Amino acid sequence: MRVLVALLAAQIALPAQSGTGASWPQFRSNPQLTGVAASALPASLKVMWTFDAGDVIESSAAIADGTVFVGSAAGELVALDLQSGAVRWRYRTAEVGESSPAVAGGVVYVGDLSGVLHAVDAQTGKVRWTFKTGGEIRSSPVVVGTRVLIGSYDRFLYGLSVNRGTVDWKVEFEGYVHATPAVADGIAYVSGCDERFHGIRVADGKEVIDVPIGAYMGASAALAGGVAYVGTFENEVIGIEMKSRKLLWQYRHPERLFPFYSSAAVSQGTVVLGGRDKMVHALDVKTGKARWTFMTNARVESSPAIVGTRVFIGSSDGRLYELDLLKGGKVWEFDAGAAISASPAVAAGRLIVGTHDGRLYCFG
Repeated sequence: MRVLVALLAAQIALPAQSGTGASWPQFRSNPQLTGVAASALPASLKVMWTFDAGDVIESSAAIADGTVFVGSAAGELVALDLQSGAVRWRYRTAEVGESSPAVAGGVVYVGDLSGVLHAVDAQTGKVRWTFKTGGEIRSSPVVVGTRVLIGSYDRFLYGLSVNRGTVDWKVEFEGYVHATPAVADGIAYVSGCDERFHGIRVADGKEVIDVPIGAYMGASAALAGGVAYVGTFENEVIGIEMKSRKLLWQYRHPERLFPFYSSAAVSQGTVVLGGRDKMVHALDVKTGKARWTFMTNARVESSPAIVGTRVFIGSSDGRLYELDLLKGGKVWEFDAGAAISASPAVAAGRLIVGTHDGRLYCFG
């Protein structure tokens, strides 16, 4: 099915990105979900420490105030010292799937597969509050001012009070809310399992955009330069130009037609994301034409992190790859020995990523 888009939307105006080089405070680094690091990394990476979480890590780490926060299928949210890997605290949850922690205002938020969103004191690991939804939480929380946004498999997107965990508003969709909201100019943009692209006003939960896409979207949208970029299960990547209310472009590989589950990273005129075709794809932001592709040995569901002209991305072949953003060539790889579907987090000269055998790696 080719994607047909007719948008009723306003221009996306990008606010200042949250965080500094010392932090990667949420999934994809910032509310626009661009996957771009503010921190540099050493020219040559080596393992600084590892941590055994005891079960699968699909959750992507958050890094703030010298601490790494990550959830696992073992049913824990763990805080680790960024420099040494020493455990600062452990907090019990139900199984954590793909929901990745967000850190704001001294609080860590993460969802679990029992449908509970946890708000935990970042210093002590003590619970501040919990909120129970009616379905699994695989979406990652995003904090916007006094609200934390979270999607659930009960089909609702919630806007909760960061102080009390009470419902300020909720919006029901026609399918699971799997993707993480991407936020710009007071609007939360959600690519949907209901084959629609939604825009929800953060202030009051009013739906201001409801656009039929014609394709299931498990990936989260990345926002940059007035355009939303997202892959679909109809084997396409689309660029939606918000000001003109038009589909800017759509990309399909000419031969390998597989879904895109990886969320895009956007930097220096290039959109980068992984595909279930085992490839990493780099596309021109203006035209959607392929700049390069890189073949791994298994599907790529990890979302890339961009550090200057370096792309870091995991593959289900068990390797973490470093690719050249401009040319696509492999610069370095690390064999972790287990699938990597979590996304790398980069801050303070360190790269953190988890694997399906429960191992969390810190590179520096």
